[in-house]
This record gives sequence, structure tokens and C-alpha cells, in this order.
Amino acid sequence: MMNNRAKQMAHPIVRTDSLTKQVDTGDNRLTILQDISLKVNAGESIAIVGASGSGKSTLLGLLAGLDVPTSGHVYLDGEDIFLLDEDERAALRSRLLGFMFQSFQLLPALTAIENVMLPLELAGINDARRAAQALLERVGLGMRLKHYPRQLSGGEQQRVAIARAFVTQPKMLFADEPTGNLDSATGAQIIELMFELNRERGTTLVLVTHDEALSTRCSRQIRMASGRIIH
Repeated sequence: MMNNRAKQMAHPIVRTDSLTKQVDTGDNRLTILQDISLKVNAGESIAIVGASGSGKSTLLGLLAGLDVPTSGHVYLDGEDIFLLDEDERAALRSRLLGFMFQSFQLLPALTAIENVMLPLELAGINDARRAAQALLERVGLGMRLKHYPRQLSGGEQQRVAIARAFVTQPKMLFADEPTGNLDSATGAQIIELMFELNRERGTTLVLVTHDEALSTRCSRQIRMASGRIIH
């Protein structure tokens, strides 16, 4: 008989069928992603790797429902997300996902701790401040809780964004270059946090990265070139 962890990992939590993304450039139609079909099982850690322009970040945005494909399907936890409207996709992300953007996406009018508290408050979780403070302290920002994004360095802003992604203890964590603007010591700390979530809570990790050390820590690598999965 399978234990709960084995049962959890026995089905794909992320699946795409023939996912294609094209954009009009005026004179022609540019294909960014072509016929992407993949499965990620619950509890896996996946690194999406490839040269700049290979379609990695576009794929991640589509998996999260932040962009709409030209054709094809994305299923998150069994739900065909492009049969949902924009509000329904946002609600699904709030329930299932933590997302670490390459461009941080912090709200400039909120302090560091308020940015991290926000997803907890939207989910109606009590004691949001204590949870947010504990996580900011864990990423080395305990003395910067009341600073606004403009008062933080790029690396500090990224750590706030990482804390915000982790704070809800999501079922899935999607990350676009999560250690790109961090020094090596802080980057190593963030990597350990991600894999701790993966080990202890079965959080599925899907990471876009140029960091070979990070990609080899993942259970599987998906390599892309010219908008296609090559292996």
C-alpha cells in the first residue's frame, strides 16, 4: 500500500498539452513556444534551463496562468486553467501557488513586511504579521521590516519577493531566476529554503534558472531551445 507521500507524487500536479504561444510582430507571426507537452508530478523539483530567448520565462508565465496561450492546455492540480476567467485563475493561484518573479513585483506603497503579509491577508489567515516577520528574519531582513522597496537594494527586494512567495507555504512554487540578484551566501540560503519546502511539505518546485548548481539540485532538468523542449 502506498503511503501518503507516494500517493501525492503519483499524479501530475502540472500538465501541458500541445502548448503554443505566438505573437504578431506586424509583418509576421513569431512563435515563442511550440507544441510543449510536459508533466510534473506532485513533490517533484524541476529546473527549466536553456539559453536566453529559448522560451523558459514565457513557459513559466503560462504555467501560472499569467499569460494566455495561442493554443493548447495547462492543467494545475487537474484544473484546465484556461477554461477559467481571469478572476478564477487569480483565485487558483492564490490557493495553490507561490511565484517568484525576476522583476520582484513588489508593491511600492507597502513596506517589506506589508508586502509579505499581503497574500496571507488575502487568504484570510490570522497572525499574518508574525508569520511575515519570521520569514523576513529568516532571509536576513529582520532589520528592514518597515523599509519600502525604494529603500532596499535589488538583492534585498528579491529576498522580500522570496519571503512573499514562501509565506503561504504553497502547494507549488514557481520561480524565475530565484538567485539571480543575490550574493552567493544569500543565494545558498534561499536554495536551502526552497528544497526544505520540497522535502518537508512536498511542495512542487518549478524553477527557471541559469544556475547550474541549482539545476543539478533538482530531480529533473527540462532543456529548451527555440521554444521547444529538446530533452
